[in-house]
Amino acid sequence: MPNYDIETLAVRSGTARSQFNEHSEGLYLTSSFVFENAAQAAARFQGNEPGNVYSRFTNPTVTMFQERLAALEGAEACVATASGMSAILATAMALLKSGDHIVSSSSVFGATVQLYSNVLSKFGIDTAYVDKSAPEAWKKALRPNTRLLYVETPSNPLTEVYDIRALADLARRAGALLVVDNCFCTPALQRPIDLGADLVIHSATKYLDGQGRVLGGAVLGKRDLVMDGVYGFLRTAGPSLSPFNAWVLLKGLETLRIRMEAQSRSALELAQWLETHPRVRKVYYPGLASHPQHDLAARQQRAGGAVVSFEVKGDREEAWKVVDSTRMISITANLGDTKSTITHPATTTHGRISAEARARAGIVEGLLRVAVGLESVRDIRADLERGLGR
Repeated sequence: MPNYDIETLAVRSGTARSQFNEHSEGLYLTSSFVFENAAQAAARFQGNEPGNVYSRFTNPTVTMFQERLAALEGAEACVATASGMSAILATAMALLKSGDHIVSSSSVFGATVQLYSNVLSKFGIDTAYVDKSAPEAWKKALRPNTRLLYVETPSNPLTEVYDIRALADLARRAGALLVVDNCFCTPALQRPIDLGADLVIHSATKYLDGQGRVLGGAVLGKRDLVMDGVYGFLRTAGPSLSPFNAWVLLKGLETLRIRMEAQSRSALELAQWLETHPRVRKVYYPGLASHPQHDLAARQQRAGGAVVSFEVKGDREEAWKVVDSTRMISITANLGDTKSTITHPATTTHGRISAEARARAGIVEGLLRVAVGLESVRDIRADLERGLGR
């Protein structure tokens, strides 16, 4: 469906109906599939004939989700995984080898730092972390064996915005791949492949689902990288997305654009209020003119997204007071939900990385992250004011 808008693609693309001609996508809860004869079984297992074999790596419901998300991102291919972290792992294990080098932003999810520094390092894959968003800083971190540049934009939790097109050019000249985590924006607000990225990573658990129901992940990009690389790892190692979760995610994609636009509007309103609050030291939100990369965000994003981070005046004790005073906002480290959530990154999402890594990423004790949902902004403000006004 190449000529349709994203709203239509989110509802219509990827649908494959069975002989029953169902309107809603079918949910295929089966571990395996039956073949007509031995020759067909052999052809399917060898990849010489298209069709389903085993739900670890082929399932109609999962395929529908993969094709729909690929249409939204403008990607040639998509491989769905069990979670966002398994999508990152599958990418690294499929495309890197011992002796290779990764250049990553220091402002990435804490578990990603754990994966790169504590897991991949055991296999001889080294990672250098860049503290700045300027492409010049990334260029200095490159080595002859650099094979992958990895970035979240906007980043978690400080919403730093990175110039995707500039990093893509840098990676290409270095003979490396640019991998962009598009979790915060989703294709509703940003399409990294259009800006030159080689691969896009998703934690589908977040905004693609949108209601905090299931885990999921995805890797998207050029067909050779995804199907010849990542798919092979998934088939063998098995970090697979379940058909049920794929079906739930398909339903989430149908409302993606309207949710992201509504939540972004509310997030901007909340960020503007926080910026004027006497108990708030600093607000991090790409939609604010005060954001260091506001102009860049305006060029490569449709809106600022739904995540607002801010520093309270004080340390951990003052930040925890704000968290503990909430009555409506959910205290959880998850994000992307229709319900607003709040967390203290230094002791939750980034609590297991070293103090040095937190400092490098700007995760201070007074920092809080709010993922704005679909509630009234007035009610969200009132809930935060209980702690900020004390």
